[in-house]
Amino acid sequence: MFTIEHEFDATVITLVDEGADPRDYLQEDITIQSFEDCVVVEQVDDQTENVQRIVFSPAQLRELAAALNLPEGVYRLRQVEKK
Repeated sequence: MFTIEHEFDATVITLVDEGADPRDYLQEDITIQSFEDCVVVEQVDDQTENVQRIVFSPAQLRELAAALNLPEGVYRLRQVEKK
């Protein structure tokens, strides 16, 4: 399950781990905040109760999205000029 909320300066997506089986160990919710200049991914560490945070530039996020669908290798994305 996930939610999408549009706030003043960001779009916030929350991913909720529901588990496929009731016996599954569930992970803490993941929150993704998309700003104009960066994307922030946060998750609470259930052992320390500290928030773990990763900040992506827009270019890093595009590369991550592309990498999820590519085989093993080294890649560089090219910008396509709009006409």
